[in-house]
Amino acid sequence: MKLLLVLALSLASALSAAPQLFYSKYFKGSVPEYVEIRVERDGQVIYQEAKDDDNPIKIQLDHASADQMFALAEKLDRFQHPLESGLKIANLGLKTFRFTDGEEHHEIQFNYSQDLDAQALLECFERITETEREYADLDRTAHFDKLGVNDVLLQIEASWDRNRLAAPEQFLPLLDRVAKNDSYLHISQERAAEIAEAIRNPKSPEKSPEKPQ
Repeated sequence: MKLLLVLALSLASALSAAPQLFYSKYFKGSVPEYVEIRVERDGQVIYQEAKDDDNPIKIQLDHASADQMFALAEKLDRFQHPLESGLKIANLGLKTFRFTDGEEHHEIQFNYSQDLDAQALLECFERITETEREYADLDRTAHFDKLGVNDVLLQIEASWDRNRLAAPEQFLPLLDRVAKNDSYLHISQERAAEIAEAIRNPKSPEKSPEKPQ
């Protein structure tokens, strides 16, 4: 009876689980060599650079970004069909896409895909990876290399200007720390404050003037 109850609870848990996207990339010799990202339907993200990472980074995507990623997964039929191009091309890293929703589970691996939707989804995951690498660089320099902070801030500023930062709010505590601490270079303090302000109060896209009727 107890076994049946455990099985029933396990089944109920699986059926009630929210959809999740999984991405991993292994490219020997690159930095990092391995990346793993899990995205929940509500935008919660777990990012790690080792399969056995016991302290992964957790961030929250905005709804529009999460919606875009899951919409792309739907266009790709939840990864039920091959994505590999079949072209003779250099090794670009083994990538894995996985979709899970309760008992539903689909996974595909590829080196390079010509599918535009696959490329767009890969770009979403690469954007998260780039952001977390920049976050790690800022965290490291803010603690151990104060003279190097400004160079990292320049990169973060460029990423912000190109709309490349995923969940930019995660940077605010570090940016505020630099902006308010006189032990950092004045130029670093100013740049950190400007980036933080831009994140807190993003400018709306300017509308083109209407043409006269």
